[in-house]
Amino acid sequence: MATGNFSRLQIKKILLYTTGTGVVGYAGYRLINQRDVVADTQQNDFEEQKKKLIPLKILPSRMDMLNKLKEPNKIYDVLVIGGGATGCGVALDSTTRGLSTALVELDDFSSGTSSRSTKLIHGGVRYLQKAILKLDYDQYHMVREALQERANLLDIAPHLSSALPIMLPVYKWWQVPYFWVGIKAYDFVAGSRNLKSSYFLSKKNALELFPMLKSESLKGAIVYYDGQHNDARMNIAIALSAARYGATVANHVAVVSLRKDPETGKLIGARLKDQMTNEEWDVQAKVIINATGPFTDSIRQMSDSTQRKICQPSIGVHIVLPGYYSPSSMGLLDPATSDGRVIFFLPWEKWTIAGTTDRSCEVTHHPSPTEQDIQFILNEIRHYLSGTIDVRRGDVMSAWAGIRPLVLDPSKPNTESIARNHIIDVCKNSGLVTVAGGKWTTYRVMAEEAVDAAINDNPDTLGHAGKCMTLGLKLEGGQGWTPTMHINLVQDYGLEEDVAIHLATTYGDKAKSVARLAELTGKRWPVVGRRLHTEFPYLEAEVRYAIREYASTAVDVIARRTRLAFLNVQATEEVLPRIVEIMSEELKWGKKQQEEELKNAKEFLNSEMGRSVNQMIRSQLPISMSKDEINQLSKRFHDLDRDRKGYIGINDLRRSLKDQGVKVTDDDLHLILSEVDLNQNGRIEFGEYLELMSCIKNGVVVHNRFAKALNLESRISVERSGGGV
Repeated sequence: MATGNFSRLQIKKILLYTTGTGVVGYAGYRLINQRDVVADTQQNDFEEQKKKLIPLKILPSRMDMLNKLKEPNKIYDVLVIGGGATGCGVALDSTTRGLSTALVELDDFSSGTSSRSTKLIHGGVRYLQKAILKLDYDQYHMVREALQERANLLDIAPHLSSALPIMLPVYKWWQVPYFWVGIKAYDFVAGSRNLKSSYFLSKKNALELFPMLKSESLKGAIVYYDGQHNDARMNIAIALSAARYGATVANHVAVVSLRKDPETGKLIGARLKDQMTNEEWDVQAKVIINATGPFTDSIRQMSDSTQRKICQPSIGVHIVLPGYYSPSSMGLLDPATSDGRVIFFLPWEKWTIAGTTDRSCEVTHHPSPTEQDIQFILNEIRHYLSGTIDVRRGDVMSAWAGIRPLVLDPSKPNTESIARNHIIDVCKNSGLVTVAGGKWTTYRVMAEEAVDAAINDNPDTLGHAGKCMTLGLKLEGGQGWTPTMHINLVQDYGLEEDVAIHLATTYGDKAKSVARLAELTGKRWPVVGRRLHTEFPYLEAEVRYAIREYASTAVDVIARRTRLAFLNVQATEEVLPRIVEIMSEELKWGKKQQEEELKNAKEFLNSEMGRSVNQMIRSQLPISMSKDEINQLSKRFHDLDRDRKGYIGINDLRRSLKDQGVKVTDDDLHLILSEVDLNQNGRIEFGEYLELMSCIKNGVVVHNRFAKALNLESRISVERSGGGV
């Protein structure tokens, strides 16, 4: 073997074939030294490139972004279509490589699948199981890659993510070694970047950590660790980071059509439309990258109608329950549901998330949960929670559906068996680069590969691009964040502690910017920070700050800038008028626009956040009473409502039932209140009171949701039920 000088390409090729073959002697020593030199040179180049990454101190406004997109002679290196996790990841990757980059999103950043996940940053336990059992290297590689990306995401956005222990209950002794080996393999594949080691718990210890767990036949539990994050806020952090590093990003901008070179047929730009004003214009770009998730095929066929479909959409539903359903810092995984899927039961934002379902669906911009989906999840929950816990339909505070853009494998019959691998496709005719499939955890590596493909396919026009810089690059808010930041917010601004924790874990080192917008409360404590809703830590100041983060509609605020709509639809509806009022002050909305925003936001809550199915299941029964009886009940209700509040509470209900000769315990009263309180606001309004009294009078209470609460089938006869009217 010659020992002369080699080109960098030659050294790479030689090393590729000699790595692991035991090259010895002088020639091998020379090669190793040359490799070290190349590696050192590449590292130096990388560090020099990294030093040039200086983020903007002030974010451009949305109008600034639109004006950049409208510059007549501007030709972008890369135009990204889609503002989900992958699309924003592509924009960040591209702009930090030195490529002029634009991104447009039809709706809002993270308005689709990226905001409707299980909130986990994970490698995929069930995929590793399949990889081992079927000796499937592709599945193994996918899990290994995801676990590495899991560690990176926790590192670059520490304010938005954290490790979460997840319990796997074991009810049969033979499952103990089976699950133990699988979970330990999960730790092993993660290697040095494992979060924490998994461990086994006895039955006693498992119940101490998760007292809601069903104890019958429980043998013990295995606890492993994965990551958890605020998915929509993470998506926005990626978008804002891309903007900080020079990308032009614009939400609520649609791609009307794609423009082609008439001679070559290659894409050279797109026709855009501002959804807020309906203004249209053209933008020029050397390469277009399609990162539209479930809508991948519509863009692909827009560029070339002969392309076959590559995505199989699948819908998954999650529900939100009160926080008392789960421990505050321990999740649960059920690996054996009735349809073969994994069900997660996780604490999130002081509430409990449960999901998910999996069924084929049509692609839509407005996926909605169904009652069947919700009931499936509730039934699965009942299987592993203690029988002393009444899993009630009325406890579903919110429900949402997300469409997974799974890559279709024609050889597999159902979506449950489709691996979430991603593909990078370059259309030979149009040059469109498509990135499809994958999952939240691997968004960064998907983006990297998509930009690599664009550069490799266009060496003449994109050859000036540098290396990928996003591994280890802190996202918006992560650079100066510390675990004790909330203490400084309390001390410096006079915020309540839970509000300070919320701001620190939502905005990171930008939390002080939000705090400075907070208004004085006029109280001794807290000094600043007017809440949108008394039960949630969201501030009115966050609505104003949301506009700096490109929020343009009320839905942008309630669903993505805050997560209120995902947590409690009733509470969201209560604060909607105030949110619209604040936004109108900032964006100069007229009365007509305000009414339109209220209407659209309520429709969003109804169709996409589960309010309509909640109302349907809680719909009032026909009230069978005479006019005189209703008048008498109206008088009694107003007598009980001594302060003329328009509603009564539990003490008022106790007096009313006592007057009718119905004896109930305090536990019964609390249960009755939770069941008759249709609005889930701790109050019984006249319509709800009337329905309850009608059910008691007519003896139909045994057939509806009040039966268990009142247990009247054994306490009160049909005749006696009308005696108090």
